[in-house]
Amino acid sequence: MRRIYIIVLAALLLQACGTTVKETSVNDLPVRKQCTLERLYKDMPREIRTDTPDIAFANALCSGDADAVAGLFREKKLFWDELPAVDTPYGRFEGLEDIHDFAEGFLSKFKAGRAVFTPVFQTIGGGRIALEGVFKFVVEGEVEEVPFFVICDLRTPQTLEEVRMYTHYSFVPDLTPYRKPIFKPAHYEMGDPGLLTGAMRAYYEALHHAPYCDPDKIHAAFADDCIIGGYDPWGTPILSKEEMSKNAHTFGYGLATYIPACVGMRYETIIDDGVTCVIEWCHIVSKQGQQERNRIAMSGCSAYMRNSEGYLCSVRISDYAGHEGEIDWEKAPVSREEAYSINLVDEFIGGCGMKPQEEY
Repeated sequence: MRRIYIIVLAALLLQACGTTVKETSVNDLPVRKQCTLERLYKDMPREIRTDTPDIAFANALCSGDADAVAGLFREKKLFWDELPAVDTPYGRFEGLEDIHDFAEGFLSKFKAGRAVFTPVFQTIGGGRIALEGVFKFVVEGEVEEVPFFVICDLRTPQTLEEVRMYTHYSFVPDLTPYRKPIFKPAHYEMGDPGLLTGAMRAYYEALHHAPYCDPDKIHAAFADDCIIGGYDPWGTPILSKEEMSKNAHTFGYGLATYIPACVGMRYETIIDDGVTCVIEWCHIVSKQGQQERNRIAMSGCSAYMRNSEGYLCSVRISDYAGHEGEIDWEKAPVSREEAYSINLVDEFIGGCGMKPQEEY
């Protein structure tokens, strides 16, 4: 009898050893570092398509499937003799091999063992997709939330040519707050206002009307309940909707002390679906901006959402503005001298987009 008991017990132990313990869901783990993006907009209506390559890209990064990430690209871009690329806050990866290496190292870059991605907004237009969402990294058994813009240039509806990712530098371990402009401007001033429509054009013209922007006209483009935020660093408090709307309607007065006399945002891509307008931009810096505010040209990304009446109800910005004094030039991709020479002008011409043209 005792022998039968031992045999049965041994069998049960073997069965237990061979049983896979179900991994705890990331959503059930404690969150030690919260971001504001998902929480600010949890009640805002939105539609996310899940059959698009931006979602496939983000999910494959989370699962560590580097083959799937690289499989979204082809060896060369369709109409240019250029390599596909993924441009991130911590480096640019060109070609299938480099993209594969990027994907393999994505989780470890954030010191994570695993992650899930929660989409928050998706804007599709003009052959591009702007995906906004939160990577929830599992670090030492707890979750660290990192909001990202994932901007995708489409080759086909299911394949990619290039991806550019934006988040605040403080979310990326050991990253210094400098990002060289991704695009080379066709000319050194703000973008042409006529490329934007409605509230976006009104906002942009008011923001970039040299020598200093007009706060009242900026705020006239905002809905009464407009809120600004979503890509703020960890520790940023989530205020009440009333407090946030009040802050949004004083937003322009701070900008009016230096924009655009010191710095302008020249847009390089525009993704607009009629509700949300997502803009990738680079700084154009004046000598006054360097001397008075230590400004340097860098890349950034912003999203602007319209309400049903056409006014802006949300402004979401990801950049490193104001952190120039924290740059460790030993870690930067270019020298300090080169960084200060990029997109530098003497001053901005009065008005908005009023650069004189050469006569032939």
